Amino acid sequence: MASSTPALKDELDIVIPTIRNLDFLEMWRPFFEPYHLIIVQDGDPSKNIKVPEGFDYELYNRNDINKILGPRASCISFKDSACRCFGYMVSKKKYIYTIDDDCFVAKDPSGADINALEQHIKNLLCPSTPHFFNTLYDPFRDGADFVRGYPFSLREGVPTAVSHGLWLNIPDYDAPTQLVKPLERNTRYVDMVLTIPKGTLFPMCGMNLAFDRELIGPAMYFGLMGDGQPIGRYDDMWAGWCCKVICDHLGLGIKTGLPYIYHSKASNPFVNLKKEYLGIFWQEDIIPFFQSHSFSKDCTSVQKCYVELSKQVKEKLGKVNPYFVKLADAMVTWIEAWDMLNPSSKDSAKLPNGSSK
Repeated sequence: MASSTPALKDELDIVIPTIRNLDFLEMWRPFFEPYHLIIVQDGDPSKNIKVPEGFDYELYNRNDINKILGPRASCISFKDSACRCFGYMVSKKKYIYTIDDDCFVAKDPSGADINALEQHIKNLLCPSTPHFFNTLYDPFRDGADFVRGYPFSLREGVPTAVSHGLWLNIPDYDAPTQLVKPLERNTRYVDMVLTIPKGTLFPMCGMNLAFDRELIGPAMYFGLMGDGQPIGRYDDMWAGWCCKVICDHLGLGIKTGLPYIYHSKASNPFVNLKKEYLGIFWQEDIIPFFQSHSFSKDCTSVQKCYVELSKQVKEKLGKVNPYFVKLADAMVTWIEAWDMLNPSSKDSAKLPNGSSK
């Protein structure tokens, strides 16, 4: 990683959703400037978003989304950071890193700046171990290995599809937790990466996230949120639940832990509560749905898994609220739009080595 050429320079896009000028990029310049940025502008498309000089970028607003996707643009959320997934769709790179515009460079315990992108790349380029937990966490890190009793047949690991990073300062809390802990800040830097075990769900946060677009991209849909929808702030979690069950089925891994970013702004807990309150009720049905879900043997690609999952969302979660019928239809529209813009990726993500579950 110490070479003069940045890792994966021509294979990775950075996706940023925003409603404001991107002055925060100045702090990230040493790390981001060599890479291509895809900026998805939320809100008023007539507003001029300023990007600092020197960055290679393309910027899309709502008018662009409507023009490119036509009727299928209905699957992209409006006035919500879930619009970022449009950037995943139009990218032509193998890897994606996405970050929010209120996330700054964090410092490690020695005081050195953390190159979050570099650590995400390390995570994505080494295997995951979802089938058996290693008590020294990631056995592929320098200074670690598989512990006594770890089956040798599982030590090769599986491809890593998602790298989920964490945050210092403002934790990623829901509104009720924000309200009872308004002054709490995360100051703990834990030098750890681990694989989330197979069969275990997790709450994915989209503000410091990287993934292998070729392996899991079509499942990285942040749902219908924001303007015109009854729910918000569940976009990244919905994508995380969908990705996790699909990764478990296809034999892929998800890592969480390092790297940290510095999350600078706490959003308004009362505004958040208005967006989240239905989700807080609904997740008591959503989580068991994903925990009990299984795919048919015909689901040999991400797209096939996702379409089958959408049918189950409509059938089972549609009984919870009509919103999920609308969401299920949007999931299918998303896959249609993905395949329209990425025809060569259709059904390309097969089970590793042609194996089956």
